[in-house]
Amino acid sequence: MECLSPEQKAHYEEHGYLLVENRIPDEWLTKIRDEIARFEAEAATMTESNDRLDLEDSHSADDPRLRRIKLPHTISDVVRELMYSDHVLAPARDLIGPNLRLHTTKLNMKSAGYGAAVEWHQDYAFYPHTNDDILAIGICIDDMAEENGPLMVFPGSHKGPVFDHHAEGVFAGAMLPEDNGLDMADAVKLTGPAGSISIHHGRIVHGSALNTSDRARRILFYEMMAADAFPIMGSMTKWDGIADYDARMLCGAPTLTPRLKDIPIRIPQPQPDVPISIYEIQKGLKTRAFDTIPSKEN
Repeated sequence: MECLSPEQKAHYEEHGYLLVENRIPDEWLTKIRDEIARFEAEAATMTESNDRLDLEDSHSADDPRLRRIKLPHTISDVVRELMYSDHVLAPARDLIGPNLRLHTTKLNMKSAGYGAAVEWHQDYAFYPHTNDDILAIGICIDDMAEENGPLMVFPGSHKGPVFDHHAEGVFAGAMLPEDNGLDMADAVKLTGPAGSISIHHGRIVHGSALNTSDRARRILFYEMMAADAFPIMGSMTKWDGIADYDARMLCGAPTLTPRLKDIPIRIPQPQPDVPISIYEIQKGLKTRAFDTIPSKEN
């Protein structure tokens, strides 16, 4: 049974994004917030990021600051259970079909007063595939308002080029809209109450500013694609053989036959010599679109 209306599907097709309010029940939000509290307690014992938790540059033992929980579906039963639920998968099936494969998960933490910005980028620039039936579903853990750094998108940019995300010949994971013919007046802020979901196309240009408000802005992202979208050699996708890849199936049936679509592709190479984190990769930019919070050493 479809959960999205014809109007919602047409909006996604035309504009490359969708916001569905009150999609996630309150009891799920409570469970996710409890999980976040557990990881925040873990972060308080850390002095540097690891393969589970990504710390803010301004983090210290006295004032612990967490900016991302990495691959939360692998370290939280709650996040994994929600990932397989129809709260998440039903709208994805409506948009890109019944056979869905997981790419990755992340829980971006924009804490009150200092939550880090994410520079403008296209997900597809990080991991080009044979077709672009690729999307990210964002679970709004908190109310998303204009002042606390909501996700922003450029409507219709999913139909355009894959922009150059390099700086001085090295992949930097970001681009400047004004240098690529995009008008900042056209950017749309995806705001809504906690429990809403945002859905954005893998090729849409998106980003988010600092959270300088007195309220948290946390989003749990599930990134997925049609099962017949296969990674292009040279992208950042890592997997250990077809058995591992098929283990990423969220629903439906796997395939070994890629579907090829005539779409722009740009290989994200060479990679910078930094940890695989969008925050670290984007530090290679010479010019930034959003303000940054200085580290406590500065």
